[in-house]
Amino acid sequence: MDNPQEPITLAELQQTVDQWIKTIGVRYFSELTNIAVLMEEVGELARVFARTYGDQSFKKSDHAYNLSDEMADVLFVLVCLANQTGVDLQAAMRANLEKKTRRDISRHRDNPKLHQPNKDQVDSSNPGELQ
Repeated sequence: MDNPQEPITLAELQQTVDQWIKTIGVRYFSELTNIAVLMEEVGELARVFARTYGDQSFKKSDHAYNLSDEMADVLFVLVCLANQTGVDLQAAMRANLEKKTRRDISRHRDNPKLHQPNKDQVDSSNPGELQ
């Protein structure tokens, strides 16, 4: 990950996080602690969504949170858990996408609900504005 603008594979991400943990983080937290930290980070991500796209208004303390940073926090802890439990995320994602493709090959195309406009969908290029 020499150039932060270059795409990174999941395998590279797992290696980078592992190196960070071993040099800066000292050691991994226990798996149980990390699953609790993951839930905490998902909660912070949910807070941003509730205030940005939902009906809740921002509080002064909420302005310290931002969507991309919270997503990265969730991914970081998930990668830690994968490293700790020996999960190859790149292989797992490939297998998971293959499973979803086999299972859902026509399911979503045949779902009439998905052919109707989503009135609650937000234009990601202009957060807060309904399409």
